[in-house]
Amino acid sequence: MMFVLSVFLASLVIIPFALKTFSPYLWMDILYIADLVRIMVKFVSRRRRRPLFFVLDRFLEQTAAHPDKRFIVFENESYSFMDADRRSNKIANALQASSKYEPGCTVALFMGNEPAYMFTWLALAKLGSPVALLNHNIRSKSLLHCFSCCNAQVLIAAAELKGAVEEVLPSLREQGVSIFLMAKECDTPGIDSLTDQVEKASDSPLPHSLRSHITFKTPAVYIYTSGTTGLPKAAVVNHNRLLIALAVLSSNGVTSDDNLYLNLPLYHTAGFIVGFIGPIETGSTIILRRKFSASQFWDDCRKYNVTVVQYIGEVLRYLCSTPKRDNDKDHKVRLAFGNGVRAEIWREFLHRFGNIEVREFYASTEGNVGFVNYVGKIGAVGRVNFIHRVRAFHIIDKERLRNVLKKGDLYFNSGDLLRIDKDNFIYFQDRVGDTFRWKGENVATTEVADILTLADCIKEANVYGVQIPGHEGRVGMAAVAVKEGAQFDPSKIFSHVVSYLPSYARPRFIRLQNAVEVTGTFKQLKVQLVKEGFDPGCIQDPLYILDDQVKSYTPMTAQIYNSIVTGGMKL
Repeated sequence: MMFVLSVFLASLVIIPFALKTFSPYLWMDILYIADLVRIMVKFVSRRRRRPLFFVLDRFLEQTAAHPDKRFIVFENESYSFMDADRRSNKIANALQASSKYEPGCTVALFMGNEPAYMFTWLALAKLGSPVALLNHNIRSKSLLHCFSCCNAQVLIAAAELKGAVEEVLPSLREQGVSIFLMAKECDTPGIDSLTDQVEKASDSPLPHSLRSHITFKTPAVYIYTSGTTGLPKAAVVNHNRLLIALAVLSSNGVTSDDNLYLNLPLYHTAGFIVGFIGPIETGSTIILRRKFSASQFWDDCRKYNVTVVQYIGEVLRYLCSTPKRDNDKDHKVRLAFGNGVRAEIWREFLHRFGNIEVREFYASTEGNVGFVNYVGKIGAVGRVNFIHRVRAFHIIDKERLRNVLKKGDLYFNSGDLLRIDKDNFIYFQDRVGDTFRWKGENVATTEVADILTLADCIKEANVYGVQIPGHEGRVGMAAVAVKEGAQFDPSKIFSHVVSYLPSYARPRFIRLQNAVEVTGTFKQLKVQLVKEGFDPGCIQDPLYILDDQVKSYTPMTAQIYNSIVTGGMKL
């Protein structure tokens, strides 16, 4: 008996040490899986509810349960759940009263970060309308493309974007599009002011019958991503997927006591899904900012008692690049949630700003797989455990791959290259194919090339991404051939790319060639160009760099090159 008891007691001591040695992540795996089960049970329960339960219904639940709870804080204004509900009712009632809006039609939202963006989305959800989230930086051809590819019948734009709308107004009017401007008045024929109508509208609730046609397969939002070719693609997020997205914050420990700092654009998946939809589930308060500012980030966090922050791409590096302060660790931020941070920046961020849990994740708007680094392993985007196996990260041009491992199977090609180590941690390696990532955005090379060749002097353009020391991702560069009899005009090309491309997609470097090199099958050669980069010491061709100060492309020099690679010049 004593022997059995001794063995039992010894095992109690030995087993924890054995698990720590041979299965150090088992306990975290168990907790993670338990969380997944909890989420699945809640999701299934909601799927069975009648009438059908959607994200809007969760918002209405929160409003009924906590009407006075702060939902959005923006600059010097604060809005409760009840405020958001009533304001969205007013927008919905104003639209319903207009003869130029038909309930249920697809609406394109062309606005920057402001509470009205969120109120308008809620209003359109109450009217049963799918919403296309347009990037407010796009212009001209890209704007028309993004608007048209989702078959929208209505455009709602912010007052400050009136000029961008007027540029494409003739084309929109030809298509019979109804255009509303978030302003009290508008003197442009074909554009109706909306704010004045909203102020006069009732804040009474909208009848549920307006959205009775919606199913889980009905599109909820269109979010634009750069595909492997051409102009931005509209990824369809249906109501079922949006319902799943409610769990994005709650599954990572965020509660109603948290204040979430949202400075990412609301047209972006991270800003909309994580920053807006996530708090609808948790009841957290959203601290909304128009755009990211590294210099004001921590002051805002202290001012608003922020506990959760978001990041994408270079955000954490920008924060680490700001001048050090004595109060760097004086804040209440406990969680940073996002993707795209390099391991060395991750370490520096923790060392400088304190004990903040960084939860890196991997996902894509249109993808069918996602990972979360719930262990906290620096550099990893997630972990494969015994119920989460990954195979066949095949990388080819098409998004859908058939007959990969066996006849009849179907795989999604993400366009991302991932690596799994011996401990089953997953690491993001790079974008592949004809895209590159810069400042947290995917850039389609063919889209940029198409825009460049619209310029009078450029005959051909070969666009690719090149690496910059100390920067995440790749910055845009173009090798171009000038038309016969024409001359490269740096100032006109600068004005051209600024007019047609958002800042992250503009080629930072331009290399002039007599002809763009192609293969025997007429595919553009990029590998050698990427390898040579933008070093004027290695390249005989004329090189130019985009210079925002002089509003032109200026000749690339060895001095500028050295300043860039040593970190003296920021891109």
